[in-house]
Amino acid sequence: MATAAELRARETVYIGGEWVEPGGADPLAVVNPATEEEIATVPGCTPVEVDRAVEAARAAFEGWSQTPREERARLIGAIAANLNERADELAAMIAQELGMPLKLSRMIQVGLGINHFAAMPGLMEEVAWEEEVGNSRVLREPIGVVGAITPWNYPLNQIGAKVAAALGAGCTVVLKPSEVVPLNAFALAEAIEAAGLPPGVFNLVTGTGPVVGEAIAAHPGVDMVSFTGSTRAGRRVSELAAETVKPVAMELGGKSPNVLLDDADLAKAVPDGVAKCFLNSGQTCSALTRMLVPRQRLREAEEIAKAAAESFSPGDPFDEATRLGPLVSATQRERVRGYIGKGIEEGARLLTGGAEAPAGLERGYFVRPTVFSEVEPEMTIAQEEIFGPVLAIQPYEGEEDAVRIANSTAYGLAGGVWSADRDRAIGVAKRLRTGQIEINGGAFNPLAPFGGFGQSGHGRENGRFGLEEMLQVKSLQL
Repeated sequence: MATAAELRARETVYIGGEWVEPGGADPLAVVNPATEEEIATVPGCTPVEVDRAVEAARAAFEGWSQTPREERARLIGAIAANLNERADELAAMIAQELGMPLKLSRMIQVGLGINHFAAMPGLMEEVAWEEEVGNSRVLREPIGVVGAITPWNYPLNQIGAKVAAALGAGCTVVLKPSEVVPLNAFALAEAIEAAGLPPGVFNLVTGTGPVVGEAIAAHPGVDMVSFTGSTRAGRRVSELAAETVKPVAMELGGKSPNVLLDDADLAKAVPDGVAKCFLNSGQTCSALTRMLVPRQRLREAEEIAKAAAESFSPGDPFDEATRLGPLVSATQRERVRGYIGKGIEEGARLLTGGAEAPAGLERGYFVRPTVFSEVEPEMTIAQEEIFGPVLAIQPYEGEEDAVRIANSTAYGLAGGVWSADRDRAIGVAKRLRTGQIEINGGAFNPLAPFGGFGQSGHGRENGRFGLEEMLQVKSLQL
């Protein structure tokens, strides 16, 4: 098991196939959210390093885009193999820098991240790279240099979704990982270096969003931006990218409804919904944070939800008994506590939890698993993304009312529908304005398209759909 002492300070970033020391910005501290201790530092880059990285990516693009797909696939497979060799180390690293319990970190954070690279060679075979349409030959070609800006909540997964797809498409990449949880990105850069990709195909620059992220989004040498983060930051990325009319794929916030129809098995549906809300301490953009329940079954659902929530024991991510790690930062903890206070202030009924630190966990960025009921659609906790372990139970009067409430936010990223009649559940799901919906707790599929409606963003990631996002279409009239 890795310890904080084994996580070293990083002084260089990866540009043009070399590890280079940036200048002009102070190092950025990486903090263990369970202990509040600094465990490492990473460089704070500037637009100077962004310029160098983009220049390297542009220089490498011609060669990489013309590299036979079989060779690109081989190299991407080697990245997956190199990451897999370090899977346990990566799991411990992410458990320390993010706070997700170790077992879940290994399965979800690392497993999904590696899978993007492992699956890509096969996905490349599914693309219609050339097709005949009448007297035209339609070609799909790499879009160019991709600027990838990734979040802290599922760091290696979100990096993998963007980088593997870009490399598979024949694009070159400039990656800015979250400065809050950046260490896993350096492990990926080492895996890419060891795989032998040509210099400049992948470049890593670290720093803050307002400095490095904005420089990438605005850079005229970047052909596309793939961004995952808050809706507020997504608006800014779009504004900057518009100056050079570059496409932007973005996955933003969510306030996802979980509709339990009147014939649903609440003994299964409610605990499943609580778990989907609390995964990664609620720091999941697609978390099912609103549970819609028939008013006549509200008390039954409340009892089950309260018991389920109280089974999520917060604590040390390296303790096997822990089901709920800390939030990622002091800022995030205060944000979540503020929303809990707002829920109480606006009249929602607190079933369990609250803004106080869990007993015995005054150190670390922990928040109690919290459930509100009688949450009205106009309340703040029903409309705004909290990004913490806070569930809002919303009663409804009938199926039409449920659909109305489900569609009553600006977001549309994910959702769920439960019914004893699967066809009925699918019928309701088709009426929800959201990008990915679980039917009766259907398992997450990492090859299915993932992305949102409305202010949850546009574009799709994962599987063949994420690969095709990195391609553009050309027609030859023959």
